[in-house]
Amino acid sequence: MKINKISLENFRNFEKLEVSFDDINIIWGENAQGKTNLIEAIYLFTGAKSFRGARDKELVKLGEKKSRLKLYFDDGGREQEAEINIENRRSVSINGVKKKNSQELSDIFKAVVFSPVHLSMIKDGPRERRRFVDGALCQLKSNYRNLLKEYSRALQQRNSLLKDLVKHPEMERMLYIWNENLARNGAKIIYQRLKYLESLAPYVNDIFLGISNNKENIELKYAGCDEFSTDIKDIEKKLLKAFEESKTVDIINRITTKGPHRDDIEILINGNSARIYGSQGQQRSCVLALKLAEAALLKQMTGKEPIALLDDVMSELDEGRQDYILNNIESSQVFITCCDKETVLRLKQGKTIHIENGQVK
Repeated sequence: MKINKISLENFRNFEKLEVSFDDINIIWGENAQGKTNLIEAIYLFTGAKSFRGARDKELVKLGEKKSRLKLYFDDGGREQEAEINIENRRSVSINGVKKKNSQELSDIFKAVVFSPVHLSMIKDGPRERRRFVDGALCQLKSNYRNLLKEYSRALQQRNSLLKDLVKHPEMERMLYIWNENLARNGAKIIYQRLKYLESLAPYVNDIFLGISNNKENIELKYAGCDEFSTDIKDIEKKLLKAFEESKTVDIINRITTKGPHRDDIEILINGNSARIYGSQGQQRSCVLALKLAEAALLKQMTGKEPIALLDDVMSELDEGRQDYILNNIESSQVFITCCDKETVLRLKQGKTIHIENGQVK
């Protein structure tokens, strides 16, 4: 898979931008000029939301009503064209054919992004770690995003009922209906997460050993309301039991306190929590190992080499780690943002794209 060209109109700080690409692309310039915006625009073609957490309407250039993004890329020798229009909500088309939703982009375009914002995956709470696994699964399984939406919808309904019980305690018996719904969809989510982590584990450990020069091991553990097997019916039963047992606490707090929306993925280095005991270098290495493993597994499961988007991470690494990362993504098309192009050019030649004030110089 290779991107040939991108065209942007009224996206972030870009009024109009059209730029072609090579195998290695070094996007450089001072801070706040639009380097990350370009990486973000490419990543949207995976069908995912912005990796920076922005809502769609925040992606439209200030003062404008809509934006348009067009991507021209080769996939298995076939030239493809994808378009995203953002006006209140996102609409997409592939080769001129309008699609029902942006999820359909994930079937044809794969990318993995490395960004400093992903350090929150280690440093912050469980939400970021769940987001990593869920985001990876959305690229692998087209129906997974719908599953998350169905679960979220049922969760909102149960939480609304919990709030209503203050004035209408007689409605408590209705909780069982939502418990069954959440348990059914929640079991599917947990099952998919467990299977993904099981497949990811050997990749991430091999990569982490390489990054740490064979000095450290990394381990991923799924932490939920109970110890789960990979038997989906068993997961459903345990979830249903957990919802019943937490009913009193949930009514008091007016929120659902158990379920996959509260689960965590523990990341351990040599058996110790990376979040609590890991140094900054170890935590950064964890994120890089997870992202490289995500790319490797994505290629193995789909047969497609994902685009590698490296946003302002190379300059913060020593030469050994830089070399290791580039050696592990050398078969991918790579996009690297940095303030000083020489930082990357000394490692590997590539096309340089100078961004200044939303324009290519």
